[in-house]
Amino acid sequence: MASPDAAGTRARYRRILRFAGWQLTVAWWFELFLPRIGLARLAARGRSERMRRFAQRFHALAVELGGLMIKVGQFMSSRLDVLPPEITAELEGLQDEVPPVPFAAIRALAEAELGVPLERAFAAVDETPVAAASLGQAHRARLAPAEAAETGLEAVVVKVQRPGIDAIVDVDLAALRKVGGWLSRVRLVADRVDMPALVEEFAQTSLQEIDYLHEGANAERFAADFAADERVAVPEVVWERTTRRVLTLQDVTAIKVTDATALRAAGIDPAEVAPVFAAVMFDQLFSNGYFHADPHPGNIFVTPIEGDAAGHPWRLTFIDFGMMGEVPSGLRGGLRTLLIAAAARDGKGLVNAMLDVGVLLPSADTSELERAMTHLFARFGGMGFAELREVDPREFRAFAAQFGDVVRSLPFQLPEDFLLIVRAMSLTSGVCSALDPGFNLWDSVEPYAAQLLREERGDLLQDVGKQALEIAGIAWRLPKRVDELVTRVQDGDIAVSSPRLERRIARLERGTRRLIGAVLFGALLIAGAIVRAEDVVFGTVLMAASVVPLLYTLAGGRRG
Repeated sequence: MASPDAAGTRARYRRILRFAGWQLTVAWWFELFLPRIGLARLAARGRSERMRRFAQRFHALAVELGGLMIKVGQFMSSRLDVLPPEITAELEGLQDEVPPVPFAAIRALAEAELGVPLERAFAAVDETPVAAASLGQAHRARLAPAEAAETGLEAVVVKVQRPGIDAIVDVDLAALRKVGGWLSRVRLVADRVDMPALVEEFAQTSLQEIDYLHEGANAERFAADFAADERVAVPEVVWERTTRRVLTLQDVTAIKVTDATALRAAGIDPAEVAPVFAAVMFDQLFSNGYFHADPHPGNIFVTPIEGDAAGHPWRLTFIDFGMMGEVPSGLRGGLRTLLIAAAARDGKGLVNAMLDVGVLLPSADTSELERAMTHLFARFGGMGFAELREVDPREFRAFAAQFGDVVRSLPFQLPEDFLLIVRAMSLTSGVCSALDPGFNLWDSVEPYAAQLLREERGDLLQDVGKQALEIAGIAWRLPKRVDELVTRVQDGDIAVSSPRLERRIARLERGTRRLIGAVLFGALLIAGAIVRAEDVVFGTVLMAASVVPLLYTLAGGRRG
């Protein structure tokens, strides 16, 4: 006979699958079957209410079950780009709605992990949690005098896993893999998303998130990336009081990033925080390639700095490094190109960048998409959230219908590495909008894209210069080698005597020098044209200097 735990595990698994199976059946009936038999208008009539009911039911299920269902709901709430507001608005409250675990259970797990009673591990522990999340909860504490003296810290936060969360995560992942398998058989989904791969990416992230040793290492790596950046702060890890299930960190609690009232009371303008937060997230995604994948408001504080001589009166303090993402170097280059194209309102460039990063399959006919993107930029490009709210909803609906037809006709897909990137960018946009309702993401994207473009130009100039120097070096050495060859022939070291050979060698030497001049002329001209966009004086000097090797080349050609 199965134990109660095993029975509960099976019941949880079946509950998730029953919910998913019913919702997929409803979606199939209204979104696929009815339109096929000519009842598309009937299906569309109640779509908004169906979405709201689905979100309400999932919300209730996630709160009741906890575990990874909360994480799934949080991810759905952040997908403002693809999910309707009926779903995202209903699920956004899942960030702060998880009931806490009784302290007695937290104490038992912490003592078992640390190997000593809490009274010996810490001078004091607050039994009321400062935060309760789906996988663990955090309590304020004070280090014992010996550890405080050794670490230089006294106030800490002790994060403890929810008891039994390992088994719950295993069950939830098994259910999600099953649902992913179902979705992979739906052609509309399978053509765009590799659902099994997406679930595995989510699984890997979730398993890392319940390993607090891994989270501690993440925090230190993130801190190292921003060690010289006065905009960012990261809590120190107290490794002496950290295990796989217990994590002790410096207490850095400050003003919640979206608490506008508290920010103003501290003399901080929320509208000034938004662009700094966006820039820090851009640095993580497009420069460092290592980013905080869960930057919701509960994981970011604004920390005032008193008497700061540098003139920067506050910092962004990040916490909770369980969910981190890495952008492979190849993908990072594609994302940089995509950002530059978006900032330049370049529809064709954006589509090409989508092909580069794998969002579109190479076989896609992108002409219609390029036209749609050009129309999108021409009408809505550069608008902030406040401006977009003033656009006539009928115009939005008309464009969405046209754009949707184009998108559905193309082989879009979601690459594996995109899950956390999309989540991070969605949450970034949401936090910035909460800080400043008039926030315009373009105001942050454009200068950052310009910086990336300057870096790309700098790399190009460096490559051109390096190649020119290499060719110049070869060309500089080549006449000397030709002279050595002639000398050896004249001295009799090489028994060859041919006036025709000597004439050919002379022509080779003149041709080589003309080649040097042509290469240097081209390199200086191209470098000057690139640099002139940013520095008119230096760029003009380079372009003028290119005349010298050009004249040499022409003069050499006449002598030849």
